[in-house]
Order: sequence, then C-alpha cells, then structure tokens
Amino acid sequence: MSRRLTPSALAHLLLLAVVIVWGSTFALVKDALQDVSPLLFNLLRMAIAFLVLAILNHRLLRKLPRRTILSGLLVGLFLAAGYQFQTAGLARTTPAKSAFITGMVVVFVPLFTAFPILRPRGTHAPRWNAALGALLAFTGLLLLTTPPGTHLREIFSTISLGDLLTLACAIAFTGHLLALAHISPGLPALQIATLQIGFAALIMAITLPLGGPVHIVFTSRLFIALAVTSLLATAAAFTIQSWAQQHLPPTHTAILLTLEPVFAWLTSLLFLDERLGPRPLTGAALILIGIICIELLSGTPPIAAHAS
Repeated sequence: MSRRLTPSALAHLLLLAVVIVWGSTFALVKDALQDVSPLLFNLLRMAIAFLVLAILNHRLLRKLPRRTILSGLLVGLFLAAGYQFQTAGLARTTPAKSAFITGMVVVFVPLFTAFPILRPRGTHAPRWNAALGALLAFTGLLLLTTPPGTHLREIFSTISLGDLLTLACAIAFTGHLLALAHISPGLPALQIATLQIGFAALIMAITLPLGGPVHIVFTSRLFIALAVTSLLATAAAFTIQSWAQQHLPPTHTAILLTLEPVFAWLTSLLFLDERLGPRPLTGAALILIGIICIELLSGTPPIAAHAS
C-alpha cells in the first residue's frame, strides 16, 4: 500500500527543488548571455512569467484595490532593480561569485532592520549573531572578490565591476524583502506575486536602454534559459515557495535557502568548469557560514521571501 506524502514532507521536497532550480540558473543565464544582452534577457524572462501568472490568476486581478496596486508597484520596483543589477553583474563575473554575493541579502536584511523605520512588525532589532554573521560574510566577500596579495589600499580598486553590480543587486533584493514584509500581511499572496512581476517587467522595459546596445540571437540555449528562469525559477518557484513556507518551520526554510549558492557553485563546476581557488573558496565558505549564523541563530522567523 502506498503512503501519501505529508504536507510537511512535500513542502521540504518542493522547496528543495526550487532551491536547486534557483542555484542552477546562475550558470544557465551566464551561458545564455552570450546570445542576448543582459537587460533584454530580464525583460523577456519577466514578461513570460507575468503572462503565465496573469492567465492563471486572472480572476484575482479584477477590481484590484488601490493599496494592492501601489504595493505591487513598490515591490516590483525593488525586484526589477535587483534583477537588473544581478544580470548585468553576472555578465561581468562568474556564476559562483554572483550566487555567493547575492546571498549577502540574508546578511543585509537584519542589518537594515537596525533602523526602526525599516523594521517589519513582529521582528526585533538585530542581535549579536547578526553582527557576527555580517563580519564573517564581509570578510568572505573580500576574499572572494579580490586576488591574492591585495593590499588594504588596493581592495576597492581590485574588485570587479561585475562584483560591485552584484553587491548592488543584494541591496536591492534586501529592499524587496523588507518591502514585502511590510506590505504582504493582509494581501493575497498570488495577487502580490503576479503584480510585482508585472510591474517589474514594465520597469525593465523602461530601463532597457540603460544597458547599452540591445542584441539577441535565437539559440536553443537561450530558449532553454528563458523557459527555466521564467516558468520554473519565477512563476512556479514564487508560487511553490508561498505554499511551502506555510508548512515548514522557519529554521527548515532557512537551511534550505542557504543551499542555493552551493548548488550554483556545483552547477558552475559541472557545466562551465568554474573552479574556485583556495582564497575565493575560503571566502565563499565564510559567506555561507555568515548566512547560516544569521538564519539559524536569529531566534525569530526569518523574513520569508526570496529573490533569485
């Protein structure tokens, strides 16, 4: 006799699948950027994801209250900025570096909540583990992004533009998570998910000229990357995560989400032969330890949202 999976077990499996997909997209997008300009890729990805979600959730999008529309616009603005910075940075750095630097968002969120005006209701001021995690992650960031033998005065001149853009992406995604934490209570999750992606696509269309010359070559790897990122990593992943986190303890969610940069590095190693030397590997490990320190020692549920 077959036994059905419990909601908790199914939530673990589905969220793990989402994290694996998110991790794999770094190498997938990096490869596809040989055929398309970064900001155009983002626009196509978001437009497809919005079209799918709008079709699936069209009944929920009728007669939307003004507050819901403005909330979707706000989080969509941060979401668009995060993706624009991330993809522009990914074109100039490696997938593994991009994933670990993007993971710094988990460090920035508790640091930003040190300001009462940014602190969502029900969360406390950052504790000692936030300072420890930030110190470990910042040290790891320097090791990850600077070559061996770098003197203190040369640190910022040796960090690549791609790394800096990715760091800006982590800050934008921090704004996205905090905005969601402030506005999501009381609002239907599917409405906000659909609206934020729709507004993100609109903002990406407006900012498309800022990325320089636009080009595209239709190849199989581009179609695969667009299908995976729009349908699996955006439309399906946002929906699955919203459901899964209702059935998982916050610490279990946190552990699973910290695996994303690990899967990103593994897929980069397997498919792009990207190898981290001892110094950047140590830096990546320190960032991961810093993230785990903040996620698992916080004592309260983490802000349950993610952008990858």
